[in-house]
Amino acid sequence: MCTRLEPEMAELDFILQAVTTANHAEALRALLALPNPTEVLVSVAFVREPGLDAVEAAIKPIAARARFFVGIRNDITSIQAVKRLLAMKVKLYAVDTGSRSILFHPKLYLAASASKATVIIGSANLTFGGLHNNIEVSTRVNLNLSNAADKAFCDKVTKAFAEMLKGHPRHVFLIRDNRHAEELFESGRLSDENLISAPSTTSSVKNGERDDLPRMELTHAARRRIKAPVINTAQATKPKKPAKAAPAAAVPSASAVRYLVWESKPLMERDLNIPTGTNTAATGSMGLKKGALDDDSIDHRHYFRDEVFADLTWANDPSPAKAHIERAHANFELVVKNLNYGVFNLLLSNNTNLNSRSYLQGNFMTQIHWGEAKKYIAKADLLGRILYLYRKDTTPPEFTIEID
Repeated sequence: MCTRLEPEMAELDFILQAVTTANHAEALRALLALPNPTEVLVSVAFVREPGLDAVEAAIKPIAARARFFVGIRNDITSIQAVKRLLAMKVKLYAVDTGSRSILFHPKLYLAASASKATVIIGSANLTFGGLHNNIEVSTRVNLNLSNAADKAFCDKVTKAFAEMLKGHPRHVFLIRDNRHAEELFESGRLSDENLISAPSTTSSVKNGERDDLPRMELTHAARRRIKAPVINTAQATKPKKPAKAAPAAAVPSASAVRYLVWESKPLMERDLNIPTGTNTAATGSMGLKKGALDDDSIDHRHYFRDEVFADLTWANDPSPAKAHIERAHANFELVVKNLNYGVFNLLLSNNTNLNSRSYLQGNFMTQIHWGEAKKYIAKADLLGRILYLYRKDTTPPEFTIEID
């Protein structure tokens, strides 16, 4: 008597990103490389261009068979990412719950052929952090579709999204083209990646010292450099409409939130005024260098004085020997490790000598003096962290410094 053997069942794998060397970008590229796929389904809450950078080359060959479900009305999914997916020719569905308190939040990636399928289910969105640097967890399942249970599972996944689409046609809908994407942007349902607003802090400083916990050491991938935003020195009253081919940075109004204008590289001892070298003294200031800004987008020697801080009241030093140094004060809200220390009126200085060694060598010309904020800055637990500078286009402009 012959014994009938069931086909082999699913193989399971566990992905714990950043804590291990595994990352979701690699796992997703492998999933999308499944030979001869008949079905590709992606469901994420958030999608951003830096996330697509990691997987675009893997998406393009299978785009005609791909369906993407992405959440909108969440201040994260961007018009840039939506237009990029449309350019890849995937079938792109927006999921809009019609509520800011209820999010479309599933993260699922599936590729299936006639005989096999791979599905990744976990916490990773199509953002740079979601695919690389956040601590994210997923289960990767390799399915054998000759096995009845595996086939039933795969069918259940695809059927669930088809039923969601059928049952909620006003909330789950196809984004037809770039014009449709622009309409979603204009109605506030898609964000602009060029306008990065300052995060809201959840804690304020209470009695006692800040903890000295350093940044967790994790497997880290370098993010692409940021583009310099449009600075609203003219006090524009509304955002610019994004261009059809490539959206331009929106210009915030005077009532808008603070938006990112600069990002540092990992902070060093000199930046934090805690130098340990015998030949290096604490200056009480930090030079504003190129940082993480794109090499081709700005000349940092002029950017800070002529754009970021252009609307401040500047005055030259009264001393003839220092007449090339001009100074201004501005209010900076200080947020460190998600703790808000309040607003500090800090001094800025700028070297106008274009023949100086610093200028000719491409060094910084503008610096910020920490003043009363130094006691919160000069701490070793901030080494290796990133400083983010945000601006709000009031008159005069207001700023936020976040270190995280």
